[in-house]
Amino acid sequence: MDKPGTPPGGNDLGDFLRARRAALDPRRIGLLDDGRLRRVPGLRREELAQLAHVSIDYVVRLEQGRTRRVSRPVLDALADALQLAPDERAYLFTVADVTQAGPARQPAKQCVDPQLQQMLDGMHDIPAMVLSRRMDVLAWNRGAAALLTDFAELSAPERNLIRLTFLDDAYRSLYADWPRAARECVAVLRMEAGRNPNDCALTDLVAELTVRDPDFRAWWASHQVRGPRQLTKTYRHPVIGTVTLDVQQFGVDTQPDQQLVAYTAPPGSPSQEALRFLLQWAAQPGDHATNQRRRY
Repeated sequence: MDKPGTPPGGNDLGDFLRARRAALDPRRIGLLDDGRLRRVPGLRREELAQLAHVSIDYVVRLEQGRTRRVSRPVLDALADALQLAPDERAYLFTVADVTQAGPARQPAKQCVDPQLQQMLDGMHDIPAMVLSRRMDVLAWNRGAAALLTDFAELSAPERNLIRLTFLDDAYRSLYADWPRAARECVAVLRMEAGRNPNDCALTDLVAELTVRDPDFRAWWASHQVRGPRQLTKTYRHPVIGTVTLDVQQFGVDTQPDQQLVAYTAPPGSPSQEALRFLLQWAAQPGDHATNQRRRY
């Protein structure tokens, strides 16, 4: 488990291998019970070494962080032996390919192109926002504020979807299935930490959440990873009740570290009608929409 304040890339390769080894049921891959007591869950180190055709000492050195020099064929063999999903395999290659880390530096502040903000403002029927890779909310439209929270009321460091998911009670209560949504957030953040181990803001976010939330601490230690995929989320909204929305994610060609996220509902569905009502409600003059965060 990463300690608070430890850079996410400290020994991610070894930690990930141990976590995935512990999570794999030996019976799932046809290993027979040899009668020996298993003192740890999942595969033994010697079983992983046998399946990947490497030495036990090599597995030990990888897991202890004493080497990162792993060839592509060996990585493929380890991934096959651990039966990694595509996202997990990609993460394995990402953390294994990290060379000696250079000095940590703070990435330049991200700005949203004016043309993209103009497009957001023109999406009157679709809640949408622009996110950084670590889930910072960089820009949003009125629909996103009405659906999720009034981001304008938050300071810049607070405008992070993962931080809100774990530390903001009002935002947390929106999720019909908070544990599932929160686990997905951690898996996305873990994947990004592997890609950018020198991101100071990401390191600070992980450290804060590790200290302040026991669920985050446990799920972070599990080393689950996930890349972009089609999502459906169900919210319990204080104005429109329960709605199930598709979450569309689009890359921004001019800003590779940004993505446009939009929330839509199937045509003719109750959720589409509820979303339409919310957007009309938010467009009415007055301050009831901008103050909604304080009411739930």
